[in-house]
Amino acid sequence: MTTSAFKLAALVAAAFSLTQPALAAWPDDKPIEVVVGFAAGGGTDLMARKLLPFVQKRLGPTAQFVVVNKPGAAGEIANAYAKAAKPDGYTLAVINVPGFLFLPMTKKSQYQAEDFTLISRVVDDPTVLVTKSDSPVQTLPGLVAALKSKPGSLTFGHNGVTTNGDLALQLVSREAKVELNAIPYKGTAAQKTDVLGGHLAFGVVSAGEVPELHGNGSGQLKVVAQFGEKRSPALPNVPTASEGGVHVVMSSERGFAAPKGVPANIIKKLDQAIAEAVRDPEFIANASADAPVLAYLSGTQWDKSLEKNRAALQELAKTLPKQ
Repeated sequence: MTTSAFKLAALVAAAFSLTQPALAAWPDDKPIEVVVGFAAGGGTDLMARKLLPFVQKRLGPTAQFVVVNKPGAAGEIANAYAKAAKPDGYTLAVINVPGFLFLPMTKKSQYQAEDFTLISRVVDDPTVLVTKSDSPVQTLPGLVAALKSKPGSLTFGHNGVTTNGDLALQLVSREAKVELNAIPYKGTAAQKTDVLGGHLAFGVVSAGEVPELHGNGSGQLKVVAQFGEKRSPALPNVPTASEGGVHVVMSSERGFAAPKGVPANIIKKLDQAIAEAVRDPEFIANASADAPVLAYLSGTQWDKSLEKNRAALQELAKTLPKQ
């Protein structure tokens, strides 16, 4: 190579490196912010905090995750924040389906599902209905009977409009033809506190958020019903809603997404690291709450699996007033 040609090649290489600083350095030059749209201590938050150290190990010794909680508006605040971030792989979102898909269908939202690239699904967690262990209403048929006798007499918590708990309650109301009093909360921890304190009759949460009830389904709280297609391995003695005569199926799928435009090679690295992390025996042992509901899918697989879910949610959205 001539001296002039060598100099030209060096200049081109230098110019290219200046235009690609984040891509070349990722994930080593600064922390990766992971945004959670619910309060600390809930299922979404704990899943992220327990899994990310194992993902971090697989990305390299200098990779670092920082979890940032931005609760409120059923995840919309967090999703809008992540959407607005620079698509350089340094801001990720922990998303919850169905709410992530459903919220923009029912209101003028600050984000659309299409603003994100799905990275990986981690869990598929059945929705459960819990009450205090000494509650006078201990079964789903008993609950329906109480509401038919006195409409709106029982209170039900959920983690915000369009979350799996909210949608489960809407479907129960339609299916059983009852009126219930639904109250939004910022997270599962607050729901559980109010149920135990006698301020809330029922909480609607995800099975992974009540690990203390796994097995026989009771302790200080009791699982009245689960909204899976079949009984979860975590709650083999708890009937499904369908078994109780209310044909409603609702789960919470939780995983990771990135703002649209993040380079494909970064998405691939993250997905591969997450896939390896969820199979790590040490993670599974440490994440006993999520272990029974781990259901990894790549972002591409997850997107395909949600097609049926999208169609069903769009039909439900048509029946609701636009906010």
